[in-house]
Amino acid sequence: MKLFTRLYASVMTWARHPRAGYYLGGVSFAESSFFPVPPDVLLIPMAVARPDRAWWFAFLTTVTSVAGGVLGYFIGAFAFEYIEPWLQASSYWPEFETTRAWFGEWGVWVIFVTGFSPIPYKLFTITAGLLSLGMLPFVLASFVGRGARFFLVAGLLRYMGPRFEPWVRKYVERIGWATVLALVIILVYLRYL
Repeated sequence: MKLFTRLYASVMTWARHPRAGYYLGGVSFAESSFFPVPPDVLLIPMAVARPDRAWWFAFLTTVTSVAGGVLGYFIGAFAFEYIEPWLQASSYWPEFETTRAWFGEWGVWVIFVTGFSPIPYKLFTITAGLLSLGMLPFVLASFVGRGARFFLVAGLLRYMGPRFEPWVRKYVERIGWATVLALVIILVYLRYL
């Protein structure tokens, strides 16, 4: 069964599609305020498939991510009471509490590190709005933090991707099943320990 080989081939074909940039921008925007899938899922194969466009993909991801972050900011500022019950019932609540504590300790500076945090960016955007963080510092810090992450990913893939892609294609089944196994182990560990 070559599940991951077929999936990888589909993703690489899709990443070369003329409208792939629109999908990347849409996912980047949505992820910053409400969508659970990070834009790296599209940015990585797109930068590997088209290394000549990697910088453009990083720029597009950054701009649309920050624009989505502004939507998240407004959700936190004006609609938090509507999402709070869902947030408390979800697995995001402990991370939201951590995010709120980080803002209390470091203020706007926490936005600079959000691009590299395992906590979803949407929690930072919503919390920034909830805590009435200044909009201009929020947007500027988001551009720097998110841009650093996306340009780092794109840069690595622009230069390493063409050499790395044949290796990934060769071992994609092993990588895929190892990832599934690792996720199962992590979920079992978190659930029972």
